[in-house]
Amino acid sequence: MSDLKQQLKTINVDQLAACQDAAGFQLLDVRTPVEYREVHAAKAKNMSLSSLDPDAVIKHCSKEEPLYVICQKGGRSQQACQMFLDAGHTNVVNVTGGTEAWVGAELPVVRGKKAISLERQVRIAAGLLVFTGSLLGMFVSPWFMGLPAFVGAGLTFAGITDTCGMAMILARMPWNQVKSPTTE
Repeated sequence: MSDLKQQLKTINVDQLAACQDAAGFQLLDVRTPVEYREVHAAKAKNMSLSSLDPDAVIKHCSKEEPLYVICQKGGRSQQACQMFLDAGHTNVVNVTGGTEAWVGAELPVVRGKKAISLERQVRIAAGLLVFTGSLLGMFVSPWFMGLPAFVGAGLTFAGITDTCGMAMILARMPWNQVKSPTTE
């Protein structure tokens, strides 16, 4: 597996923008449909990391051209690229800096309905759980102090592994769903 990680190719948004007009250009955005709907690179197609099937995606891609993978900042796209590599598809490239860098570089984007970011939703939910658990621990039973401890452990794990269970759960909530996902 360490050999596969060494094969991961990267590109920054300025380099990607320079090649976006080439024939066969393929850009896959692996953020949630709600994040994609809010703002995405003009030529990106959407397939959420949680439902990504590398073999199915590759069937619809040019074998000669690289598949560029983008997310918000670069973490999820790196995970997606690793999924492609693990499946034996080596012509994938992670876009460093992600959509955040794309927007910051003032490159062409499509803007849609605004939503509360998943990261912000995680902070709100974690804060409410810690606050509620602390109050219940002080006034009802000290056993409720396990709730803030559990949330703290989860946040620590998320920071170390760059994988957040709470974000995965929140991404599946009804307010984070798009009724008819746009993939263009």
